[in-house]
Amino acid sequence: MGYRVAVDIPRPNVARQRRVRRIAYGAGALVAVLLITLGLSRLKPAAPSVDRGTLVIDTVKRGGMLRQVHGLGTLVPEELRWIPAATEGRVERIVVQPGSTVAPDTVILELSNPELEMQALDAESQLRAAEAQYAELKVRLESQRLDQEAAAAGVQADYAQARMKADTDEQLANQGLVADLNRKLSRVTADQLENRHRIEQKRLAIAGDSIKAQLAGQQAQVEQKRVLARLRRSQVRAQAVRAGIGGMLQQVPVEVGQRVSPGTILAKVAEQNRLKAVIKVAETQAKDIQIGQPASIDTRNGVVDGRVSRVDPAAQNGTVTVDVALTGELPKGARPDLSVDGTIELERLDDILYVGRPAQGGQGPGPLGLFKLDEGGGTATRVTVQLGRASVSTVEVVGGLKEGDQVILSDTSAYDAVDRIRLN
Repeated sequence: MGYRVAVDIPRPNVARQRRVRRIAYGAGALVAVLLITLGLSRLKPAAPSVDRGTLVIDTVKRGGMLRQVHGLGTLVPEELRWIPAATEGRVERIVVQPGSTVAPDTVILELSNPELEMQALDAESQLRAAEAQYAELKVRLESQRLDQEAAAAGVQADYAQARMKADTDEQLANQGLVADLNRKLSRVTADQLENRHRIEQKRLAIAGDSIKAQLAGQQAQVEQKRVLARLRRSQVRAQAVRAGIGGMLQQVPVEVGQRVSPGTILAKVAEQNRLKAVIKVAETQAKDIQIGQPASIDTRNGVVDGRVSRVDPAAQNGTVTVDVALTGELPKGARPDLSVDGTIELERLDDILYVGRPAQGGQGPGPLGLFKLDEGGGTATRVTVQLGRASVSTVEVVGGLKEGDQVILSDTSAYDAVDRIRLN
């Protein structure tokens, strides 16, 4: 019985065909993956959904817009009095405590300075001595003047007699009753006395001027002593420190027993009935503020009208300080250091496009991306809007929108990566 032996015969074509098929399948799968990836990359991402109830939406309007700027601040007194020490002294007693209402003559505290009191007494003594010297000099000079007047009067009488005798001798000599020598002697005597009379009159006038000059010099010394005495008396009176104005005592930064030097601040008094508002406005919004512009100050217990009275020329920490003089009546409870909100009217713009001020941006002129509602209001597309002059709650629209368009004013920074959103 015979057997058959099976022998595998190599078939190289079949193996090669299998490899080719595997390579083809792999290449096809790779191409398919690439095509799918490319297709997916070209697909636009789905628009995110936003709850309409969480958004602030406004409509672009045409008409007049009141341009305003806003700032926070406080009420401060128009007159604030810092009371310094006039002289050196020691605080003896504090009469009135901070928070009390004071009148101009209210004594706030008392100082003591024995040396100053001695100086005041010495100044008074010097003044009395100077006044006594003036009185003595005046009496002495008056006596001298009377003596000179008496001497001048005697010379005048002698001159009158000599003149009369000379005239008489002249007439008698003409009649031959008196010698010519006597006539000449009488004439010489009269002429001599006339010169003496003229000199005495000049001396009398000069004596009067001299008396006035001496009295004026002594009077000047008296006035000097009087001024010094008055100064010392005022310094002693200043030991009782008074408010000077009516208002509220805000500070007494010294203690009993403390020694103070001239110029040391002893108290601070604020006038309560005359207040002004000092508000801080952002530097970017303050460039158009002018003195005299109307303003309104909200004290949270009422609104007071006012006008801009001062604009600080320099900015600090990004804000500009603006003083507003209050023209309306202050509400009850208004007091210094009360926090207030201030609104200043810059100008009124007529016949312009405007919209509510966006939460993000909208500070002033420039482009800004906003979501504009599409027709139907189900979606919103990002558009570039050119904004103009801004106010507290509105802003001018220069380009990119038209009247009737609706835009989202809420903060949409979370959707900066998309240009379209859906509204639910």
